[in-house]
Amino acid sequence: MTTTVTRLYDLFKPNHYTIYLDINRGTKQFSGVTTIEGVAETKDIKINQKFMDIKSVTCNDKAVPFKFDDTSETIQITLPQTGFVTLKIEYTAPITNRMMGIYPSYYTLNGQQKEIIGTQFESTAARQAFPCVDEPAAKATFDLAIKFDEEDGDIILANMPEKCFKDGVHYFDTTKRMSTYLIAFGFGQLQQKLDQTKDGIKIGVFASKDHKPCELDMALKTATHGIEFYEDFYQTPYPLPHSWQLGLPDFSAGAMENWGLITYREADFLLNPHNASLSTFQQVSTVVTHELAHQWFGDLVTMEWWDDLWLNESFANMMEYVCTNHLYPQYKIWENFQITQVPMALNRDAIDGVQPIHIQVEDPADIDALFDPAIVYAKGSRMLVMVRSLIGDDALRKGLKSYFAKYKYSNACGDDLWRELSQASGVPVGDVMNNWLNQPGYPVVDAKIDENGDLVLSQKQFFIGDHDESSRQWQIPMNANYTAVPKLMTTQTLNLGSYSDLRNQEGKPFQINVENNAHYIVHYDDTLLNDLLKHLDDLDAITQRQILQDMHLLAQGKEVGYDKLLSILPFFKNNKSYIVNDEVFCVLDDVRNFVQPHSLEETNLRKVYDEFTKDQIARLGWMPRENEDNDDALTRPYILAGALFAQNTDAQQAGHAVFEKYANNLQNIPASIRPAVLKNEMENFYSDTTFNSMINLYRTNGDASFKSDLLNAVTSTSDKQTLEKIIGYYKDANTVKPQDLRFWYVGVLTNEDGKALAWKWMQDNWDWLVRTVGGDMEFHRYVTVTAQAFHTPQYYKEFKAFFEPKINTPGLTREITMDIRSVQTSVDLICANKDKVNAAISELLK
Repeated sequence: MTTTVTRLYDLFKPNHYTIYLDINRGTKQFSGVTTIEGVAETKDIKINQKFMDIKSVTCNDKAVPFKFDDTSETIQITLPQTGFVTLKIEYTAPITNRMMGIYPSYYTLNGQQKEIIGTQFESTAARQAFPCVDEPAAKATFDLAIKFDEEDGDIILANMPEKCFKDGVHYFDTTKRMSTYLIAFGFGQLQQKLDQTKDGIKIGVFASKDHKPCELDMALKTATHGIEFYEDFYQTPYPLPHSWQLGLPDFSAGAMENWGLITYREADFLLNPHNASLSTFQQVSTVVTHELAHQWFGDLVTMEWWDDLWLNESFANMMEYVCTNHLYPQYKIWENFQITQVPMALNRDAIDGVQPIHIQVEDPADIDALFDPAIVYAKGSRMLVMVRSLIGDDALRKGLKSYFAKYKYSNACGDDLWRELSQASGVPVGDVMNNWLNQPGYPVVDAKIDENGDLVLSQKQFFIGDHDESSRQWQIPMNANYTAVPKLMTTQTLNLGSYSDLRNQEGKPFQINVENNAHYIVHYDDTLLNDLLKHLDDLDAITQRQILQDMHLLAQGKEVGYDKLLSILPFFKNNKSYIVNDEVFCVLDDVRNFVQPHSLEETNLRKVYDEFTKDQIARLGWMPRENEDNDDALTRPYILAGALFAQNTDAQQAGHAVFEKYANNLQNIPASIRPAVLKNEMENFYSDTTFNSMINLYRTNGDASFKSDLLNAVTSTSDKQTLEKIIGYYKDANTVKPQDLRFWYVGVLTNEDGKALAWKWMQDNWDWLVRTVGGDMEFHRYVTVTAQAFHTPQYYKEFKAFFEPKINTPGLTREITMDIRSVQTSVDLICANKDKVNAAISELLK
C-alpha cells in the first residue's frame, strides 16, 4: 500500500524567517521567537517542530488556534485567511544530547571541562531549533539573532557575517535563499586561523583550544585553495562573503556542508603536520574538499526532495577526488578511490534487495537511512566518474556552469542535471544514467572464447548470496583496450569475432573496464585470465588490483571457487603497489572467516601470512624512511599487521623495541606505524600498567588520530578481564564519547576473545543505546557493523532473533532487512567453501 504524504510546502510557502534564540548552556534550555513571512495556500497549514513547548502563535499580530501533532512533528495552525501572511511563534525547547539540533560538545582544557554549542540540522533537525517548513524545497532567506550566556573569550559563528552586537544579542546578515537544513551556528571558547582567497573571500578555520595551532593548517590551506579551484572548475563564483570551517569535539557524521559554516568531526578535520600518516592527510583533504563541493552542488542548487539525496552526495563524493587531485597531485588520490569507494559499492550493491541510488522516501525517520555510504556516496560517485569519463571535463564544466546559472538559489532533480550535461556534450547522459540509477545492482560481464574461437561478451546481474533471478540489463561503458569493442554494450551478448585475430592485431591481453571507472566486474575465462596474469608486470596497479578484486567478488558470488581465487594469489605476492597489497590482504582477511580460531587451519593460515609478509618486512623495515614513495609508506601498515597476525616473533620484538623507545611519549611514534606498534604491545606484551596508561592517554589527549590508535590497540587484548573493563566504559561519557561509542563497540566485537561480550552488551543495552544515540543520523550503522562481524550459524541465529522483531522501527527497516540477508550470505558461503578453502591454504604452503 502506497502512502501519500502531503508536503508542508504545498500548504505554506515561506519566503523569509526572522529567528531570535536565547540559549542557556547552564540550564540546557533555550527560548525562541520565530517570525515567518510567506504565502498560505490554504487556511489549515502545518509547521514543523520537534521537542518544542509552543507558547503562542499569531498571524498578522492576531492569536490563532494551533495544536500539536507529534507523530508528524508539526503544529497544525488554522489561519484567518490565505495569501501572504506573517506568522510569529514563541516557544521554548531543550538543548539536546544526541548530536542533532542544537547540542553541546565537550572537551577538556587544563583539567577543566569546556563546552562548545553547535548544530546539526540535516536531514530534519532544524525543526528542533526553530519552527519551520523543514523541507529542502522550502527555500527562504533568514535573519538570525542569538543571545547566550556569554563568557570572556567566546566566539560565535553563523552562516553569514555578524553585522552588529547590541544588548547582548549577536545579529547576523541576511542569508541567501537556502534550505532549513543548511542553517548553522556555533559558539564557545575557540581558536582560529584566517586567510582569504585571491578573490577576497574570507576563509576561517576554528577549533577547540585543546589542539595545537598547527593542527588547523592543513584544513585552512585546503579550504582556501579548494574554494579557488571550485570557482574555476564550476565557472561560478562562490556566492557568500566567507567560508568558515568549525571542528566540533562531538559530531555524529564526518562533516556537514552548512552553507558558509561547515562543521566537522575533529578526526576528519585536524591533523598534526609534524606527525600524521599520509592516509590522514588524504582523509582530511578529501573531507574538506567534499564539503566545499557542496557549497555549490547542494547549497546553491539543492535537491527538490530527499529521494535525490544521491544527487548531492554522489556529486560531492566524486568532486572531492577531482579537487584533491588538483591540489595535492602527490597523493595519487584516485588510487585511494579504488580502495575505498569502489569495493564499498561493489560489495553492498551485490546483495539482492539493495536499494537503487534513486529511491522514494516520505517518512522523516527513513530519510537518515538513505545515507547509505556504499550506495548514495560510493556507487553514486562511480556513476558520476562514469559520466565524466563518457563526456570529458570540458563538457562537464560547461554543463555545470549552465546548471548553476539556471537553478541557483532554487532546487533541481537529477533529470535537470542530465539535461544540461547532455546539451553541453551531445551525449544522451540521461538515457545512460537513468538505466543505472533506477535499478539496483550491477552486471558481471563474462568474457570468453567460444567453441568457434570467437571472443564473446555477455552481461547478467551479479549477486552475492541468495537471490531471485533477474533479467535486468545495463548500458555498459566498455572502456576496452581493443578497438573492435564498441563504446557502450547495450545488448545482452556481443560477439567480437576471432579472438586469435584480435590478439595478434592488438598485441596485448584483452581488457575491458580499463581504469576501473565503470560500475561492473569482469569474469575472464581461463585463457583470457592467464594471458593477463602472464603479463601482470606490464599492467598498471589499478588493473592488477582490479583482476584480483573481481576474482574475489566472483568467489563470494560462487561464480568461481575460493580455491581458484587463492591459486592466483601468489602472482601478487611481494607486489610494491599499496592498492594491490590492500586487496591481497582483503582476500587473506576474508579467508580468516573460514578457519576456526586456535585451530590447525588457523595455524596454517598464519604461515601463509608469514609467506606473504616476510620478504616485504625485510625490504621495508618497521620505521618509515625519509623521502620514500607513497607505495612504500602506505604498504608498510598492511605488512606490519599481516606479520603480527602471522605471529612472526622477529616482527613482534621489533615492534616492542619501537614501543620501548617511545615509551615516555607514545604520541611521537611515527603515525603510520603507531597502530601496529600499540596493537602489538597490547596483544603480545600486555600489562595492566600499559593498559591503564593507554586509557589515561585516551581520556586526556586531543589528537583524534592518536586516540583512534589507542582505541584499536586496547580493544585488541585477549585478556577477558580487561575486555570486560572496556565494555564497562561504554556508558562512561568521560571516557567514551557517544560519537565514538560505535568504534569502541566494533573494537571488542571484532576481537574473537571479546565478540560474545560485546554482543551480549548490545542485546542487554539496546534500549539505552536508542535513548543515547538513537536520534543521530549514523545510528543505523550499529546494525551494519554487528552484521559484518558475524560469520557462524549460531551468530546468524542470534542476530536474526534479536533484530527481526525490530524490523518495523522507523529508520531501521531497510538496514535490518539487508543485514539479516548479509549475515546469512556470509554463513552460507563459509559452510559451502570451508573445506576447499582449507585445502587451498595447504596448497599455498607447498
